[in-house]
Amino acid sequence: MFTMISMAIAIAVAAIGYLQAKSFVQSKLRFVDAVHHFAAPLLAGVAALLIATPVVWLLPLVGTGTAVLFALGVGAGVSSGARDIRKRIGSG
Repeated sequence: MFTMISMAIAIAVAAIGYLQAKSFVQSKLRFVDAVHHFAAPLLAGVAALLIATPVVWLLPLVGTGTAVLFALGVGAGVSSGARDIRKRIGSG
């Protein structure tokens, strides 16, 4: 029972991280060239992992896997948002 709830929370947190990161990149970082660098998703994912690790340490039902999935979601969202910007301006 608790395993299913934990998995649902982890998937929801990863999806929210992805969608929020993609939206942020598309709206706020549209004119920032650094977001198109290959290391931008990696840096965003590492930062998200560093922020999420103490949070999941305090919460029951979630663990380190949730923080890792959140970081992967944020990194994928940054990458996807940057790719959408490149498609919109026609340089990729």
